[in-house]
Amino acid sequence: MLVNPAAEVTIDDLRAELDAIDERFLEELRARIEKCVEIGHFKRDNSVPMMQPHRIGIVQERAAKFGAEHGINQEFLRRLYDLIIEETCRVENLVIGDSA
Repeated sequence: MLVNPAAEVTIDDLRAELDAIDERFLEELRARIEKCVEIGHFKRDNSVPMMQPHRIGIVQERAAKFGAEHGINQEFLRRLYDLIIEETCRVENLVIGDSA
């Protein structure tokens, strides 16, 4: 949502913009988890081990580089990705363990 610069911006306007960003962020997170479910099915069907430590390193390094390039705290991004990776590993484990 773009706010008319000639109009006075209110806190509600700013919060509405933030809410829209949060909605997009959560939709992308959902899409990421769904892709991990798809990856879990692939791993199960092709006997690929669930844990891929090198891949985790690649993802975390990419996040750190993004943080450095965009002025976002790298430690924050590392912790955020630790949580995301923990959840996606949990989801992949459920998929891989599910024989249906």
